[in-house]
Formats: sequence, C-alpha cells, structure tokens
Amino acid sequence: MGARSLRHAALFGAAALSVFLVADPAPAQIVVYDPSNFSQNVLTAARELQQVNNQIQSLANEAQMLTNQARNLASLPLSTLSQLQTTIQKTQSLLAQAQHIAFDVQQIESAFATTYGSASTSASSSGLIATAQTRWRNSVAAFEDSLKVQAGVVGNLSSNGSAMSSLTSASQTATGALQAAQAGNQLLALQSQQLSDLVAVVAAKSRADALEQSRITATESQGQEQYRRFSTRSGYQPGNVTMFHGN
Repeated sequence: MGARSLRHAALFGAAALSVFLVADPAPAQIVVYDPSNFSQNVLTAARELQQVNNQIQSLANEAQMLTNQARNLASLPLSTLSQLQTTIQKTQSLLAQAQHIAFDVQQIESAFATTYGSASTSASSSGLIATAQTRWRNSVAAFEDSLKVQAGVVGNLSSNGSAMSSLTSASQTATGALQAAQAGNQLLALQSQQLSDLVAVVAAKSRADALEQSRITATESQGQEQYRRFSTRSGYQPGNVTMFHGN
C-alpha cells in the first residue's frame, strides 16, 4: 500500500472513532416519557395525600371529642343547696316552736288520756273549769302556730322564685351534660323543698283543727258531767218551764 492509501485509511479510522465516541453518550441524555408509569405515580401520590387528609380529620375529630368530654365533665358553677337548706331549717324551726301539745306522739297520748278524755266524775268543779281553760289555750296556741308556719312558708316564696329563675337559666345555658344534669337535680331539690313547706302548712293547720275539734268534743263531755251533777243536787226538781205567757 502506498503512502497515500495509508493516509486515507488513517483519516477514515479517526473519523469512525470520533463518530463512535460522540454517538455513545447520546442515549443517556434522552428523557423517555412513559404515560403508564406517570399515571401510576400520580395515583400513588393521590392516595398518600388522601391518607394524610384522613389522619388530619381523625385528629380533628379526636380533638373535638376531647373538647366535648371536657364540656360534659364541667361542673355547674351555680349551687342553691345552702339556700334550700336554710329555708328548710326555718320551716322546721317554726314547727319545733309548737306550743303546749307539740308534734310528739307521747305528748298527744298523754293529753288525750287526761285533758281531752271524758270528764272525770271525781274531779271538782274548779278542776273541770281549769281543764276546759287548758283545752282552750291549747286551741288558741295551735291556731297561732299554724299562722306562723303559713307566714314563714309565704316568706320563702321570694327566695324560691329567685332560685328557680337562676337554675332555669343555668339549665338552658349549660355547656355540657353534667351541667344540665346538675341544674335539673337542683330544680328537683327546690321542688322537694316546696313540697316540704306544703306538708308543714298542712300539718300545722291539721293540728290546730284537730285540737279545736277535740276541745269541742271534750267540752260536750264536760257539759254532760256538769249537768249530771246539777240534776242530782239535793233540792232540785226537774219540771216544765214556760218561757212566754199567752195573752
């Protein structure tokens, strides 16, 4: 081969080598778009985002649940127990001031075995009169006691009305179940106190009525005994009496 041929061969080899060296890195720089792979990646990202949103919502729900539990466990800031107890004590004090024959079973049994029993045939006239006066004083005192109890109960109406208004307002503005329940319980306690006042009034009035009726009955028995004594007195002769003379 001549020198010229060798030179052409060298040039051709160099050109081929340069093409090979330049063409080799080209495929590494080409970005290939795969629609299927892209869609899968988008779906995966969407699922992960949804899971994050679900976790956030779950945490929000738990936080709200804890807030509601705190509200349900909050105590009512209002209490009328002390006021109701004071009112009940006032009424009980008035009942305890019952004069002569109090609300006591033994006292009642003793009084009806003596003062309100049948008139004794052996008692003196002065003794019968003294017993009648005792019965009269008992009746007057019982009516006085009854009026005192009624006046005390009427005086409680103002404080009861104030307590009812406060408890009703607290019940309507309760922030949780516990507050609503406590307000309802206090309203029931107020109702019980009012029923206690009513029982006290009925008891005091019934006591006065019973003593007065017993006094009337005992007076009839005493009148019969006094008439018996008068009619059996020596020198007395029963007879007809003409009240008005005819013309």
